[in-house]
Amino acid sequence: MSNIQALKGTKDVLPAESHKWHYIENTMRSLCSVFGARELRTPIIEHTELFQRGVGSTTDIVQKEMYTFEKGDYSITLKPEGTAGMVRAFIENGLFNDPLPQKLYYLNSPTFRYENPQAGRLREHHQFGIEIVGSYAPETDAEVILLALTLFKKLGVHDLMLHINSIGCPECRKEYNAALREYLKGYIGDMCETCRSRFEKNPMRIIDCKEERCKRIVKGAPRTLDYLCEDCRKQFEGVKACLDAAGAEYVVDPDIVRGLDYYTGTVFEIISNRIGAQGAVCAGGRYNGLIEELGGQKIPAVGFGMGMERLLAVMENNNVEFPKPPEVTVYFAAMGEAPRMKAFALTQQLREKGIFAEFDHMERSFKAQFKYANKVGAKYAVALGDEELARGIVRVKCMGDGAETEVAIDGLAAYFAE
Repeated sequence: MSNIQALKGTKDVLPAESHKWHYIENTMRSLCSVFGARELRTPIIEHTELFQRGVGSTTDIVQKEMYTFEKGDYSITLKPEGTAGMVRAFIENGLFNDPLPQKLYYLNSPTFRYENPQAGRLREHHQFGIEIVGSYAPETDAEVILLALTLFKKLGVHDLMLHINSIGCPECRKEYNAALREYLKGYIGDMCETCRSRFEKNPMRIIDCKEERCKRIVKGAPRTLDYLCEDCRKQFEGVKACLDAAGAEYVVDPDIVRGLDYYTGTVFEIISNRIGAQGAVCAGGRYNGLIEELGGQKIPAVGFGMGMERLLAVMENNNVEFPKPPEVTVYFAAMGEAPRMKAFALTQQLREKGIFAEFDHMERSFKAQFKYANKVGAKYAVALGDEELARGIVRVKCMGDGAETEVAIDGLAAYFAE
């Protein structure tokens, strides 16, 4: 029988890599704190209806990519994106009763999509996202975008460009959809099967199709910016004014419509030129109708999602230097049964003081223990044998310069704590 391997589209995060994740996650948590956002964790499984209603039945996610299964009387889906679950939790737990706006984030959230693995996106990948709920103000849209841009700056990621657009509200979208259908009706026979099914239900999704033949068709299609109502136009101008005031560079890109049905108004992508064709490292926008669609009050919201694996790939392609994982401070090298037991107890004492201490679990020779201490980068090696134990001392060796000193066993924890 062959060895069982990880499923296609999944990946192990090995100990040699996990410190990079910790660095990114800690930076995200710190930044969210500065922006006043609090963490909300939701389950990785939800009722399938949540995504059918929230994400949209005509999206690629719902039509092609969800992991859905039946369990008893329920249809259950592994979470394909973060926003719908956040909104469900917001409604179910009455967070709308707290002062608005509510700034909420999720971090390292497992997300599942059945698609061909791409650069930085796997079938199981992890997302960081933020949602600001309760405000229509364009400053809110800009704040979400600026949080993402600030994060990239703090992580040392450059060569990024912010692309923004507005896809309007349901009212001005009616006029746009009519114009889009008029343009597309002569090309129906040339479209992919999915886009033909979208023609009546949701023609704007055709703009987002990844099929080359559909991309060619929509090049000359009407754009949403030409059909915005006065309120949507004012909102979009306000977002641009806020970004200008903050000194953020951006490109107005009418091709951005986003692949989820809940978006209204502002949509954006932050694009890197360092990860090939799949260049979006962060994407989001406003979704003023989603909370009401899922059974809540009419409350506006705006947010984004960011793939952790894709962010990590961009950082590595930018040659970002990650902080090194912590190295051993004290390594105990002991010989003899009684010295080993004492060294084991001393290791625990130091750990309780917050000192990174290690002990030889392999019963190596004395010489091999010192070699291992050097290999793991220990700053100090503490030697303890029968003679040292009888005298009530240990020999502390500084691995950097080789200097040795004797320290009383009873005072060892205090010695290193200083």
